Amino acid sequence: MYLTFDDGPSHNTARILNILKQYDVPATFFVNGYDTDFAHQMYQRIVDEGHQLGNHTYSHDYQKIYQSPEAFMKDVIKLQDFLENSTGFRPQVFRFPAGSNNQIYRRVQRENPYIMIEIKQALKEKELPYFDWNASSTDAAAVTLDADIILENTLKYASGRHNAIILFHDSAAKTTTVQALPQIIQTLKSRGYHFDILSPDSFYVHFNYLLY
Repeated sequence: MYLTFDDGPSHNTARILNILKQYDVPATFFVNGYDTDFAHQMYQRIVDEGHQLGNHTYSHDYQKIYQSPEAFMKDVIKLQDFLENSTGFRPQVFRFPAGSNNQIYRRVQRENPYIMIEIKQALKEKELPYFDWNASSTDAAAVTLDADIILENTLKYASGRHNAIILFHDSAAKTTTVQALPQIIQTLKSRGYHFDILSPDSFYVHFNYLLY
């Protein structure tokens, strides 16, 4: 099981890190760029506590990053440099905002149907592998989804898989993700699963790319 958290850090990140420490479970955090003292503390905690610090673009601004491959990579490299300056660690893994095959970039960039292919090639040249997911907590289905629904859906979509990359979010509104996490971990452990971080050499999921 690969627990992954997108869009942080926020105060929920600190709570999640506490839970992960309690259960001795590693995770991967795909973060955005927040130049605050608290955010820098969270970036450093992620690294120091043995989790994976991943790149999720600096701005997470769909209208900005999906204008062109150049705009996208400028935002990615901005976060790479920012996190390295903050923690001494340069991220080795990446996740696309909304995933690698989404409808958002199609609405932003209608003139170039191959933009995502070009972006993926640019990431490859930077030796920055990307990771989608094959199980979801569905915590993005609402601003703050009921914790019982998050628990139920996570176990439904993750259980039975030999390897599962599970999508969670740790942005400020995701308090119920924090609430559901202990029981998710306990249940998966009871079913014999172990946990790991994503790395350039680990199991990965790539969504199929479809043209317009």
